[in-house]
Amino acid sequence: MKDYGLVSVVTATYNMGHYLPIAIRSVLDQTYQNFEINVIDDGSTDDTKEVMKQFTDDPRVHYYHQENQGQAKAKNHGIRVSTGKFVAFLDADDRWLPAKLEKQLPLFEQNPRVGVVYTDASYMDENGKIIEIERRKKYFRGQVTEKLFKDNFVNFPSAIVKKECFNEVGAFDENLPMSIDWDLWLRISTKYEFDYVDEKLFVYRQWPGQMSHKFDERFECILTIMNRFTKEHADLLSNKTIRRAWAHTFTERSWKARALEKKRIKAMKFLLKAVRHDPTFMPAWKEIIKVGLFL
Repeated sequence: MKDYGLVSVVTATYNMGHYLPIAIRSVLDQTYQNFEINVIDDGSTDDTKEVMKQFTDDPRVHYYHQENQGQAKAKNHGIRVSTGKFVAFLDADDRWLPAKLEKQLPLFEQNPRVGVVYTDASYMDENGKIIEIERRKKYFRGQVTEKLFKDNFVNFPSAIVKKECFNEVGAFDENLPMSIDWDLWLRISTKYEFDYVDEKLFVYRQWPGQMSHKFDERFECILTIMNRFTKEHADLLSNKTIRRAWAHTFTERSWKARALEKKRIKAMKFLLKAVRHDPTFMPAWKEIIKVGLFL
């Protein structure tokens, strides 16, 4: 197998000692073996430190402990200690499939303008059982800034990033508690192209109480990112893209309010904002009908 260079795998973890070994072993089982694993323990209070002792004999696995500072600072710590040509991310409760690195790395060589390569995902429950989830996202290659501004289609634990990208655009924004990956992808997209492997090469774990369920907090972060990016990179976005992105954002938030939070009045308020931004955005009108039927 061709050697494309060292891949530094960054796994930031907080109280995930019960899942962490599964994630690490999924990297150790890769068909492409030129990697290092940097585990950043963000102040865990569980058995994470003890769990990591089983990997002390493998020189590729590095364990760093820090006081609890949040996911952005933990991931940035991982980037700083990485020595590879590429940086890949794997959350402690997810896992990769064995051929993931092997199938992604050649795309960087095929197109030197590519800064990020990502893949599709499978899903599992908290016990590791594969669950079927309807594919709702579309995936894109090349210059993706406008499409990425409309929707974050890059699955975070699937991404491999050229390390030079961080020198160009910076790392994760430590002032954002959530959606830090989307913010980073947008910034990288202003300088680099993206590529995609149309295979499910990692498994994302969904479990009650995880951070992705904090809808209001995440939405505030999304608004911050959109406002800032529009201000700083208006030249890269058409007015149509901006209007459509805002409509999509409010419609997505409405769907979560209706379907997951069971708050239909709240959902309708988001939908009214969506159609104000783009009266031609049909998903918003379809959602208005669904919400209106039960008001």
